Amino acid sequence: MSTIKNPEAKFGYGSDHINPLKVVNPGLVYDAGPIDYIRFLCGQKYSTTLLRLVTGDNSTCDATISAKVWDLNYPSFALSTFHSETNFTRIFNRVVTNVGTPVSTYRASVTDAPTGFRIQLNPSVLSFTSLGQTLSFTLTVEGTIVDPIVSTSLVWDDGVHQVRSPIVVFVVS
Repeated sequence: MSTIKNPEAKFGYGSDHINPLKVVNPGLVYDAGPIDYIRFLCGQKYSTTLLRLVTGDNSTCDATISAKVWDLNYPSFALSTFHSETNFTRIFNRVVTNVGTPVSTYRASVTDAPTGFRIQLNPSVLSFTSLGQTLSFTLTVEGTIVDPIVSTSLVWDDGVHQVRSPIVVFVVS
């Protein structure tokens, strides 16, 4: 599906089309555990009563546990903005876990960044020394809204694995 013909295509296929032969060896994964989702729900203003219905335990929300939607360690990056917000900046924090080659170096690239967008990664190279090792990075998206929806992709590549994450910015009415 072409994003030129259908600019909403990224919402339809997410990080990429699934290749069943490669799914058992993805290289990197974005793990999110129960505490990540609790922080997310607290950031969505869930009450303690509602949170406990979801978690089935004695979880509570307070200021130290609350997180924004973009803080969820998810393999995609989505930013919604309003027409009145012509310029935007969003910082996403992510953690990836190495499940590929024990000693590996992944280099980041951004494919087809829309005109007027500036995307920065820190760091832009992740060097792993063991399986199960986690490393963090930040992705900063800055730009000016021109079209109602634009997208690009972040790709981490170690020469064997290409780990693709969509980056989508859209205007809400």
